[in-house]
Amino acid sequence: QVQLVESGGGLVQPGGSLRLSCVASGIIVSINVMAWYRQAPGKERELVAIIGSGGITKYADSVKGRFTISRDNAKNTVDLQMNSLKPEDTGVYYCYMAAGGWNSWGQGIQVTVSS
Repeated sequence: QVQLVESGGGLVQPGGSLRLSCVASGIIVSINVMAWYRQAPGKERELVAIIGSGGITKYADSVKGRFTISRDNAKNTVDLQMNSLKPEDTGVYYCYMAAGGWNSWGQGIQVTVSS
């Protein structure tokens, strides 16, 4: 069973930056997809950014140019660098990973953007 643990959330002022990290543990052969999702209060969970095994990335329109997703295959980690944060970026951020035969979610980490 693969477990994902997120870190790096917290409270930040508008315009500030945060870096989220997620590490996978367990029996892992290879990971195809790594991604970050978020869920704002009263809203559905949405995809923020995704990165494939070859490094191809895709972002939600609302975060393009501000967020950067990266991965370290040797360490089974995925990071999300968030710059120029806005109040509407507030929510619980979830790490997601998938490979042949399994997928896993992190427990979620709170990000609050407020003055």
